[in-house]
Amino acid sequence: MSSAAGASTLSDLASAIGVRTEEAAIVAELQVGSEEAFSWLIAHYSQPVYSLVYRVLDDPSDAADTTQEVFIKVFRGIKGFHSNASLKTWIYRIALHEAFNQRRWWFRHRGRETSIEPAATTEGGCSPALKEVLVDEARSPLQNVFSGELQACVETELKSIAEPYRTTVVLRDIEELSYEEIAEVMNVSLGTVKSRLMRGRDALRKRLQRHLPAFGVDVPTATGRHHHERRQVGRQEVEVMP
Repeated sequence: MSSAAGASTLSDLASAIGVRTEEAAIVAELQVGSEEAFSWLIAHYSQPVYSLVYRVLDDPSDAADTTQEVFIKVFRGIKGFHSNASLKTWIYRIALHEAFNQRRWWFRHRGRETSIEPAATTEGGCSPALKEVLVDEARSPLQNVFSGELQACVETELKSIAEPYRTTVVLRDIEELSYEEIAEVMNVSLGTVKSRLMRGRDALRKRLQRHLPAFGVDVPTATGRHHHERRQVGRQEVEVMP
């Protein structure tokens, strides 16, 4: 191993140790009821949790109520938190559990209700108002790549991806969790995470095909020849055309 590589490895290790030490201190403060620690927790995690819950529920009001319930569960359960998982993955696991519970309730009790407001969509099926209700003001990895209407289409088509593939794509490519963190959040193996991510990305690419010509991306010709358009999604480069 070269000296440069060794220095980088030691730096990464020191950084990881520093993060764990800082987190342990915060958890200790939370567990003794520190108001300052709880304020930090809400300030640090409220927006990511809301964003994640919203992408499961697709309703701002339900997402806000569920986010509140998530932090109630966090406050009540923090004394039983153990360091076998990171604080972040523990909170995300609670968030997904509450979001899926709320969605199941919605399908049982409200799924048959019909809104009096017309659903305005474009010819391609993407809502022109979608950007107005996207909950995360910070630029996500997808927003760094797909801007404007194309980003709205990505968000719309993402909602059509079946679970658990959609949530895996959201956790990896939008929330930027590592494979290991996703495995902890979803309580599955690393192999399952990678399989679900591959299938979810593939399903998303296929759904986006019909929108790509409008954004200057070639689609397959009648002879089967096509150009590959590569985009940076999350932490890796992927083809948006199969």
